Amino acid sequence: MNLSTWDIPSNSNNDLINELSKAKVLIVEDQLLNIVLIQNILSKHFNIEIAKSGEEAIKRCQTYIPDLILLDIQMSGIDGIETCKLLKELPLLKDIPVIFITSYLEHEEFCWEVGGVDFIRKPFTKNTVFNRVRAHLTIKFQRDTLLELVFLDSLTQVYNRRYFDTHFVKIDLNAKRGGEDYTLILIDIDHFKQFNDIYGHLDGDKALKAVATTVKETLKRPNDFVARYGGEEFIIVLPSTNLKGGVLVADNIVKNVAALKIPHSASSFKSLTISAGVSTLGSSNEQTSILQVADDRLYMSKQSGRNRVSY
Repeated sequence: MNLSTWDIPSNSNNDLINELSKAKVLIVEDQLLNIVLIQNILSKHFNIEIAKSGEEAIKRCQTYIPDLILLDIQMSGIDGIETCKLLKELPLLKDIPVIFITSYLEHEEFCWEVGGVDFIRKPFTKNTVFNRVRAHLTIKFQRDTLLELVFLDSLTQVYNRRYFDTHFVKIDLNAKRGGEDYTLILIDIDHFKQFNDIYGHLDGDKALKAVATTVKETLKRPNDFVARYGGEEFIIVLPSTNLKGGVLVADNIVKNVAALKIPHSASSFKSLTISAGVSTLGSSNEQTSILQVADDRLYMSKQSGRNRVSY
């Protein structure tokens, strides 16, 4: 990262500089001149993506999660204020800092009301744009580091049960409000107690890490996530996913874990495998929660011979 044009504070460390160099900034602006100006200021220091309308920004953020959004207020189509409102309704975007770009002082109150962290007034200078972007990215990365200590499972480096409990409620409410389906996949490592007894807890920890990594690598969308649910159980959340899509992902996860070929002499498959239960919001009801359905179907997989998916 080359920040020679602007001095880095003396107390900055290499980890922060490295994180800033990988930062993703989404510019939402419909005026070509402003796009070029902002790109020239930021593109040497951060990874830049462009959206030329609020609608395009919302669509892009379904597959691209930025670290910061620079959002013009006056655009054709939905304006910046409404765009920000819609972005903040998405669980994985609600905490992404949004800096508004505006020509009018009267827009300032609206910026704060819809969740903006700052605003830049036109005509802007390169020092103002760069320093405000860098400052809010620094705050974000420091906050992310603290959240990792709270929400990350230290062994497997996937999210922990606390993260799942916190975010699952929001995903469930948003899906019900928007009339969308979503999928839960509950997985369990087959005969894991015997694995620990035979190979020891150090190899057991290695196996947990390998399974967690494999699940993470199988998930393709930024909104999907996996959390360690407890012991040798993991839970995967797939927003905006119906049963067919959820079963496809679960099948891939089961196959990919089996492909690791981790020896397990107590298993009938002679290697480490997992069982999975899949449920969707549409398959649950007031009497039986989506979590209970996933757990019941996981039990079906175990009773049916393991190393399989039930739905």
